[in-house]
Amino acid sequence: MELTAVREVFPLASAFRISRGAKTEAVVVRVSLTVDGQLGQGEATPYARYGETVEGVLAEIAQIWQSFAANPSRERLADIAPPGAARNAIDCALWDLDAKRAGVRAWTLAGIDRLDPVKTAYTISLDTKDAMAEAAKAAARRPLLKLKIGSGDDLDKIAAVRMAAPRTRLVIDANEALDLDTLNRLAPDLVQLGVKMIEQPLPASEDAALADYRGQIPLCADESLHTRAELDRLSPLYHAVNIKLDKTGGLTEALALRSDARARGMMIMAGCMVATSLSIAPAMLIAQGAEVVDLDGPLLLAKDREPGLTYLGSMISPPSPQIWG
Repeated sequence: MELTAVREVFPLASAFRISRGAKTEAVVVRVSLTVDGQLGQGEATPYARYGETVEGVLAEIAQIWQSFAANPSRERLADIAPPGAARNAIDCALWDLDAKRAGVRAWTLAGIDRLDPVKTAYTISLDTKDAMAEAAKAAARRPLLKLKIGSGDDLDKIAAVRMAAPRTRLVIDANEALDLDTLNRLAPDLVQLGVKMIEQPLPASEDAALADYRGQIPLCADESLHTRAELDRLSPLYHAVNIKLDKTGGLTEALALRSDARARGMMIMAGCMVATSLSIAPAMLIAQGAEVVDLDGPLLLAKDREPGLTYLGSMISPPSPQIWG
């Protein structure tokens, strides 16, 4: 089996802003595994919030492969590599390759009878009130919008989005930008504005403060949650978990995390980084039955990779074998 890993850049349709900063391109790492004429591929997005760089992830992939190439398997990968982008790219490539070699779809290997289409949220990035309202107006027919906010002063932006898109469901994502007092102060107004979920309101290091959260809106852990190892600590504080393959280190751990979170009565959000369809395709398995699906990465690109997933409005069709799995 041979492995190649390459850096790829995909410009965005417009700047994407969250509380930590802005980006104008998606920089991803694509791993290709070949054996006996079969090709398996996986994509990962190195994320600076978790101390990752493209160069570091490429080096980590090479290091993993040195100790892994003689006997590669999805089962062994978690024992050799920590969760993160490098392991994700290899793990998803192995799923793709194993499915092709077995002549079945990847979801069959995962014990899922069929893969259904899912409806994704569409993200409105952090901007001025008027700009966010204009973006929401253009997306008002979508069933779910996810708003990026950056402080407790952004209530007017949420209200402007609600006015521009009065019928859509709303989720807000603070990306760790709030404190507990601000969260509790905003909570009643957010209920009035119809917000259905609040994603990662506080810095991950301050999760314990959520024991004193007084709001009615469910909270979803994102930056705080990577693998099953955090569930004992987080399940009393959060109502939902945002499962992203780049955090879990691939589909293998993501499926296990989904199962364990469900067993604890937690809701599931299937999330993604800003990435191409190759990254989203395996996440479709996590999205099955999820309360919130946030797999809009390719919709934010100026142009997706080809072949790509089919998006009809907010509906995502299952991937063809030519894409993944």
